[in-house]
Parts: sequence; C-alpha cells; structure tokens
Amino acid sequence: MTPTHLSPSELGTKDYWDSTYTHDLRTNSETPAHTGTTWFADSCASAKTLSYLHTRSPSLSRTSTTFLDLGTGNGEMLFLLRSPEGGGFTGRMLGIDYSAASVELASRISAGKGYKETEVGFKEWDILDTGKEWGEGAFDVVLDKGTFDAVSLNAETDAEGKRVCEGYRGRVLEMVKKGGRFLVTSCNWTEEELRVWFDGAGGQEVGFEWEGRVEYPKFRFGGKSGQSVSGVCFMRV
Repeated sequence: MTPTHLSPSELGTKDYWDSTYTHDLRTNSETPAHTGTTWFADSCASAKTLSYLHTRSPSLSRTSTTFLDLGTGNGEMLFLLRSPEGGGFTGRMLGIDYSAASVELASRISAGKGYKETEVGFKEWDILDTGKEWGEGAFDVVLDKGTFDAVSLNAETDAEGKRVCEGYRGRVLEMVKKGGRFLVTSCNWTEEELRVWFDGAGGQEVGFEWEGRVEYPKFRFGGKSGQSVSGVCFMRV
C-alpha cells in the first residue's frame, strides 16, 4: 500500500518549471555568473550525496562509473561529480529534464565549463511519458534531487486512474543497472515513506533494496525527532 498522496501543487506542473528555467536562462544570458537555482542548496544536499558515494561506495570507478541525473535542472550535481575537487568522476554523465529551458541552461553552463557533450550531456525527456521508450540504457548511479517530490505534486492520472507518481518507480527501475544505485533526496517524504515507494516495503515486486541513508541534521519537536530532508540510497537487485 502506497503512502497517502500529496495534495497537488503548481510545483508539480510542467508550466511552473518551464517558467522557472526560462527565467533562469534569460538571467544567465544577461549575467553568465547566474546559473539558476540549486535545489536543496541550504541543506548541502549535493555535497552530502557525494560524501555518501565516497564513503559507502568507495569501489565506484572514477573512470567508468556512469551517472544519470533525473530532473537535472541546471546540471549542478553532474558538474560537482565531474570536478576534481568534487567527485573527479570521468565516466559518461547524462542529465534529463522535461523542460527544454532546463536542458538549454545546463548545456550552456556545461559548454562554458569546457565539457564535451560526450562527457556531460543533457537531453529533454519526460520520464512519465510511457509512450516513449527509454533508449539510453541503464546507468551505474541514478540521482533524484527533488524530482520525485515534484512528480508527487502532479495531479495527473494514468490510463488506470492512478496518480502518475505511482508509475515513477517502474520507470526509474529500468534506468538503473543491476547492482547499481538510485539515490533520492526529498523534502516531502520521510525515509520510511520513500522505502514504501521504492524498495518493496509496500508489497511491490523486488527490484530495489534499501542500502543506506544520507545523513541530514535532525530536530526534535513535541517529543519526536525528525529531519526536514530525507536522502535514501537503494540498490538495484
């Protein structure tokens, strides 16, 4: 049984993100130093995700590990992984987003950093469009920093009348190599809820298994502890 659905919001609409990245693209044209919003920057989510990979997955090859970034935005996570001071990974990297403006922005920033498209590429792709086959193959590490949050706020339903977020897990599954990892960062779902959504705790078929959590600061309120951001890593089995 899936967790209770979130109430729909404009943050779950393509129009909202098209508007956001069109604004960022225009601002970047006028001021190249402005690269748009980095989601979860106040929680240092990108750095914490990178730290998790270094700590929990030290065997990841710096030269051959492949990365797929879902809902890539301005591409910031892939640039961090590529940079010598960050991950220093040099394998194939691909960022996808359903907003054409996002893809244009990330591509422009990437070119400014001197990356070739074969090193860090970006592609317009709607992960929820079941009418299109995924033709890019499976990746060693698939990243989601707020994308499932946005999908969960989408009011649309599929042909069976289910909210589109219920089909997200199946789409992601085909993008992760067996033995590969899927790291999801969320401010809308707890770790326990993410486990229900992705690793079979909700009675789903085996595909993902919980591997570990990305640690974020905890707080206490009303005698209970919690955290404003959840980061979870699942392994594809």
